Amino acid sequence: MSEMEKKSTAPDKSWLQRAAESEFFHNYKRSPSAIIGTVIVVLVLFIALCGPLFAPQNPYDVGSLSLTDSYKPPMWQEGGEPHFIFGTDSQGRDIFSSLIYGSRISLFIGVVGTLLACAVGITLGLISGYFGGKVDALIMRLADILLSFPDILVALFIMTMFGRGVSKLLAVFTIIGCVTYIRTVRAEVLTVKQMEYVDAARVIGIPNLLIIAKHVLPNVMTTIIVLSTMKVGGLILAEATLSFLGVGVPVTEPSLGMLVKNGFDVLFSGYWWIAVLPGIYIMLIVFGINLLGDFLRDEFNPKLK
Repeated sequence: MSEMEKKSTAPDKSWLQRAAESEFFHNYKRSPSAIIGTVIVVLVLFIALCGPLFAPQNPYDVGSLSLTDSYKPPMWQEGGEPHFIFGTDSQGRDIFSSLIYGSRISLFIGVVGTLLACAVGITLGLISGYFGGKVDALIMRLADILLSFPDILVALFIMTMFGRGVSKLLAVFTIIGCVTYIRTVRAEVLTVKQMEYVDAARVIGIPNLLIIAKHVLPNVMTTIIVLSTMKVGGLILAEATLSFLGVGVPVTEPSLGMLVKNGFDVLFSGYWWIAVLPGIYIMLIVFGINLLGDFLRDEFNPKLK
């Protein structure tokens, strides 16, 4: 049997086999930081999604709280109790359970805020870069105006004007987060639309929207994936900052940032665990996301190879 006949009769590899043999997966296996980042992210997602199933208590069920359990230290300190692993706060809430429930809100805001900012930014960036002209000028001037103010100042202004809440935070993060996508996608589109295959598609009469969807957008997706990965960690920190300043989520929907704020009020009274442990958990989440994001940036950026 000839070599060509062997190739024709050989079964096609599945996408899983092709992925396992790819250069990306080979580099991933050789990158300890990427593996550590993945483990952290997967663990945090598991805790956020499945944590309530094994959490010792629902920290926001007032009926399950007792003031006699207030300010219990972590179990490894003198006076700690085994069923309060990380201790309790002033209301007798279990800090371990509060971390589980708080991470759900923080991750939700980080992920959904990134997706919304990504959707708006990609749309405006594609329109601006592909069509150019007055539309491009208008979109970029609006982006320049937003960039002329610090993100935290814009967020504080909007939250102070319209009040606290998860939905309002998502709106704020969409507004301040889409600017980076607009500028990045526009720069990529300006390069891609000069390619010969895009010119050829125009010549044969393919509609602009179809050209953007089939030829332009796929070529900017790697940049978008890397940018979005890093953006999730940034929005989690931004939410924690706003909640710490008192303009983030309300007390009825406490996030990790709200837990830090509540603990900070009694930090210098010796009850360090109420603020420090949520702060460490935020740091761990962002650290894992950034490790994974750094690996993706190095892999998808040919200039760094």
